[in-house]
Amino acid sequence: MSATDAVAKDDLSPDRQAAAPKRRRGLGRGGRDLALTVLSPIALLLVWEALVRGGILDARFFPEPSSIIGQMWMMMDSGELWTHIGASMQRLFLGFWLGLVPGLALGIVMGLSRPLRAALGPLVSGTYPIPKSALLPLILLIFGLGEMSKIVMVAIGVFYPVVLNTMAGVMQIQPIYYDVAKNFGARRWRVFRTVALPGAMPSIMTGVELGTGLGLILIAIAEMVGAKDGLGFMIWNAWELYSVETMYVGLLVIAVIGYGLSVLISGISRLVMPWRADR
Repeated sequence: MSATDAVAKDDLSPDRQAAAPKRRRGLGRGGRDLALTVLSPIALLLVWEALVRGGILDARFFPEPSSIIGQMWMMMDSGELWTHIGASMQRLFLGFWLGLVPGLALGIVMGLSRPLRAALGPLVSGTYPIPKSALLPLILLIFGLGEMSKIVMVAIGVFYPVVLNTMAGVMQIQPIYYDVAKNFGARRWRVFRTVALPGAMPSIMTGVELGTGLGLILIAIAEMVGAKDGLGFMIWNAWELYSVETMYVGLLVIAVIGYGLSVLISGISRLVMPWRADR
């Protein structure tokens, strides 16, 4: 048998024949999902536009999407929108890390230590249901109207989902993995690095995604009080001036940023958890 015949025979093997349709189906599903992702908001905007033009929706409260996009383009061209986006993203970035690092560390330690979980668990669980926006007056009283109060608001929003999801993820790891690590002489830091952190990673990334979304909500709320820039300030100032299109521009930009951050976190999850990339 020649080498060419061997290759041809291998290409026709049952395993390869079964794998090819699966790859094609995967590509088909991916293309369909992408099409739905792009077309669904476009369809919503077209329906919205038609309802306003038909007089079914009040244009005073629901402006035509075309006028909203036109207003957004003008604000982008003047640089005003980029200024507000930059201010909000800077606060979100700083607050994210300020809440992520202690939330991650405390969540892992609480998951590993039963006494610490018994001591701090009720405190974390008891303060978690407090509406974070209700803390804004107290935070303003403590930190003033400057940047720190807004950064702290984001940090609080990120901290709770991260610490609770991380703790739950560590606690769900089967004890046998810890036993195996200890039998091989692994010390606490090695157990943390090789068992607790990888095992809890799916829950950690879920907490990060939830915390990022909550942080984006809270930065918009915080910027409505005592800020001179940012998307929250832009929306509140537009309300005072009754510039409805500008209000919708702010809401649209926040939605786009939120979706973009969600996609980014999903991509990071696939990198740090390659064994879950096909899910």
